[in-house]
Amino acid sequence: MLDSKSYDQIKAFRDAELPRARSTIHDLNSLHDQIIKETILAAVDFFMHKAGPPPSPFCFFVMGSAGRQEQGTWSDQDHGIIYENGGENEYFLGLGEEISEGLFQTGYKRCEGKVMANNPLWCKSHEDWQAQITQWGRESSWATIRHLLTFIDCRPLYGEGSILKSLKGDTYEWIHRETLLPRLLQNTLHIKKGIGIMGQLLTETHGPYSGMLNLKDTGLFPYVNAARLLAIRHFIMDTGTRGRLEKLPNSVISPGERSIFAQNFSHLLSLRLAYGVQRDYDSGHYLQVENLSRQEKRQLKEALRNGLTLHETARKLVEREDLHGHE
Repeated sequence: MLDSKSYDQIKAFRDAELPRARSTIHDLNSLHDQIIKETILAAVDFFMHKAGPPPSPFCFFVMGSAGRQEQGTWSDQDHGIIYENGGENEYFLGLGEEISEGLFQTGYKRCEGKVMANNPLWCKSHEDWQAQITQWGRESSWATIRHLLTFIDCRPLYGEGSILKSLKGDTYEWIHRETLLPRLLQNTLHIKKGIGIMGQLLTETHGPYSGMLNLKDTGLFPYVNAARLLAIRHFIMDTGTRGRLEKLPNSVISPGERSIFAQNFSHLLSLRLAYGVQRDYDSGHYLQVENLSRQEKRQLKEALRNGLTLHETARKLVEREDLHGHE
C-alpha cells in the first residue's frame, strides 16, 4: 500500500508499477483502482484541511471503462459524486475539483466531455440525482440518453456506496416502468465495421492511425453496449461486461454462447494491451494489426463477428419486448 499523500509520489508509484501491471487486464485495473483510491484519499485530506469535513455522507463513483474495470494502459477521468439530501453542493463541487486535479496530476487525462465530479451535472444530492435521471429519460435526446447510459456503468470507489446503490436500483426500476429500453437501444445501434465484405480487417485509411484498427469502436463497444442493455433488462447490477454476461439467464444466452462471448471480449482487451499503440489515451485504442500473426488475426475476426452477434441478440430482445411486453 502507498503511505504517501503526495500527488507527485503517487504518480511516481504509478509510473513504476505500470509496466508490471500491464501483463493482465486484472492486474492493470487493480493498479488503476489503487492509484485512484490513493489519489482520492490525498484529495479529501487536502480539501478537508481547507474547507472542513464533509457536510453529509457522500459517495465518489467512477464510470466509463473505470466503472466497468476495463481500462487500458491509459485512461481518462469519468466520475461523479452523490451525497445525502441536505448536503452542500458548493462543498462537494470543490471536493470534486480537487479530486479531478489530483487525478490529472497522477496521470489521468480530464474527460473532454466534462463527465467529472467538478461539473454540477455529475455532482448532486440523492434527491437531485433522482430528478435529473427522470429528466434525462423524459427528454430522451441523444445527449441525455447517453448521459443515462454513462451513469449505468457507475461503481462506488470511496464513501457511502449504499447511497449510489439505492439510486441505481431506483434507476433500473424507473427505466422499466417508463419502457425506456428501446430508446436506450437506439442510442447504441451505430457500430463501426471492423471486417469488410471480403473478410478483410478494416483499418483506418488516413490520419495518424492509418493502417490501424480502432479496437474500441469496432470490437469493444458491441460487447459493452449489448451487455449493458441486457443487464438493465434483467436487473443485473454488475458493471463489468464479463460479469453482466455471466449473470444472464440461460433463456437469453446459452451457457456455451455466454462463455464464448466472455472469452472473446477478454481476448480483445488482451490484444489491446499487447498490440495497442500506447503512446497516450487516444492511441491506446488502436491496434497495429500488421504485428499480429495469422492465427491472431483469425481470432480477432472471430471476436469481432461474435460481438456483432451479441449486439444483434440484444437488439432483437429489446425490440421484441417493445412490441409484445416483457417476456
